[in-house]
Order: sequence, then structure tokens, then C-alpha cells
Amino acid sequence: MSSYFRNVYDGLVTVLIGMKVTWKHLFTPAVTIQYPDVKPKLPERARNRLYVNIDDCIGCDQCSMACPVDCITIETIKSTPDVDLGLTSLGTKKRLYVPRFDIDIAKCCYCGLCVYPCPTECIKMTDVYEFSEFDRQNLIYSFAVMTPAEVDQAKAKLVAYDKEQAAKKAAAAAAKAAAPAPAPPAAPPQQPETKA
Repeated sequence: MSSYFRNVYDGLVTVLIGMKVTWKHLFTPAVTIQYPDVKPKLPERARNRLYVNIDDCIGCDQCSMACPVDCITIETIKSTPDVDLGLTSLGTKKRLYVPRFDIDIAKCCYCGLCVYPCPTECIKMTDVYEFSEFDRQNLIYSFAVMTPAEVDQAKAKLVAYDKEQAAKKAAAAAAKAAAPAPAPPAAPPQQPETKA
């Protein structure tokens, strides 16, 4: 009979120990946030979706070369000397058009290696972490703002400039070839041999 009461006592003590934890949390404020209306504050250096300020991009391709999974695709077109593409926010002169700057975020491993080599600091990790999609193609973010007509115009202008420069170079080479060759210097007079 004493073991029966001992078991009842142990059962009640066990329940009271468990209820102690419950009562402690019953009167403390809830830590649950009402997501998605309320979102958690992320750490300052959290690595999430990439963003590119295309106005500051100089097309140097440093971020693409640093990417270990090749998720960044950049295409550039050289500008002609008569075109002023402006300056970046850090004062770097822009010399290249950037008709394509795509990031396939489905491939991205969020390592942040593309951020650090950028000389104009135009690519950065944001705090946006909600970007699920039903179609994988929607995870390719395109940051370029040039229209197809502007791309064709820039390419045509560069081809015309290259042809003009090649023609100038050929004309200079032809003028150099047509110029009379300078007369060879006269040979010094020979001295008569003396017999010893």
C-alpha cells in the first residue's frame, strides 16, 4: 500500500514540476510575431536577395568573375568618344553601355563574394528574403534598362566608329608607304692602305 501512495506522490510531483514551466510562461508576453504583417528584424549584414544600381554600374565584370556559381551575366558595348555616359555616384567615368545585367537568383548561394570586388559599390545584398516563385524563369532578375532599339543603335555606332578608325589607320599606312624613302647616308671615303 505504501508503494501505491508513493507512486501517486511521484505522479503529482512530476505534474507540478511540468506545470511550473507552464505557469512561468503563461504570464510572460508572447514572443510570436504576426507574420507576414509583422516581420522580424534582420541582422545588419544579413545576406539575402541581390540588388544592382545599374546607374552606377561601369560594366567591369568583376562581380561576375567573383561569382562561384556563375549566376551573374553581364554584356557590355564600348561607347564611342563622342558619347558621354556620365559619372557614377562615386565619380567614376562610365565608358561602357551595359545592355544586359542578369542575376539568376535560383543559382545564387548568397555568399556575398560579388559585393566586395565592385569598384563602384553598385551591387549589394538586401534584406528582402521573400521571393518564392512558381516559375523558375521569374527568378532571373534583369537590371539593364536599355531598350533593344538603344542596344542596336549603340552597336551600329560602334561598328561605324571602328570602320572609320580602320580607314584612318589604312590611309596613314598608305601615306607612309608612298612617302619617298630617305636616301641612304653616303659611305665614308676609303683610306688608302699603307704598307709597313
